[in-house]
Amino acid sequence: MVSELRALHETAGGADTMPDDTELFAALLWAERNARQLEVLAPEARRRAALTQVLLWEHLREQADLHQMRAVTAARDAGATWADLTTPLAVRAPSAAYNKAQRLAAAALTDATDHDRPVRRTPEAVAAARLRHAERERAAHQRRQAAAERHPLVAAAAHRLLDHREHLTTDEDTDFWLDEAAYVLTDCTTALQQESLQRYLAAALRHLQHHHQAGGQPPTTHPQALAALQAVAALVANPA
Repeated sequence: MVSELRALHETAGGADTMPDDTELFAALLWAERNARQLEVLAPEARRRAALTQVLLWEHLREQADLHQMRAVTAARDAGATWADLTTPLAVRAPSAAYNKAQRLAAAALTDATDHDRPVRRTPEAVAAARLRHAERERAAHQRRQAAAERHPLVAAAAHRLLDHREHLTTDEDTDFWLDEAAYVLTDCTTALQQESLQRYLAAALRHLQHHHQAGGQPPTTHPQALAALQAVAALVANPA
């Protein structure tokens, strides 16, 4: 975005003194001071430059809120009370400091139940979003824990399936997911890797079944390959 604004100023007369793209605040102040430079451009270019500045200021404001919230959290962790934070947060009462901190916290939260849109900046909305976030974290932890508990069985079944891979009737998509499973299986020690292995195997089974339904060919006629396939399917389809 800053580079686009810089390009417009370069077209209009030069941007040699414009701060680097990493210095967003300074770059926006420079653009503000040199706004008249853009008067030589076509109306559409001036409009694009103005809208870009609005967007960049909005981004900067959101980043400021995020970092101020981190500072508030650090202050609280260091023992600061809400009364201590009234002056730094430019409010008059501890309750107002708390409420402002809650509004700032919304900058760091998105609502996954609403297509990851920013959370409304009210204490109630932030509290509700935090609760949903905690629930998602608990669910993710439970999935990882379950994956770790099942992993020895899943890994053994996956090895057997991959050993008989040549006897499977696969397509390009199935081969891709089997390759992913084979790769992660070589060093599958973390909870994330173990969860990924099961996800890759599930995807391979879905594509294998789809290929079977579309082409009319059975996934395999080899007894050992079929047994391995059924073992993996049972583990992946019944994670509990």
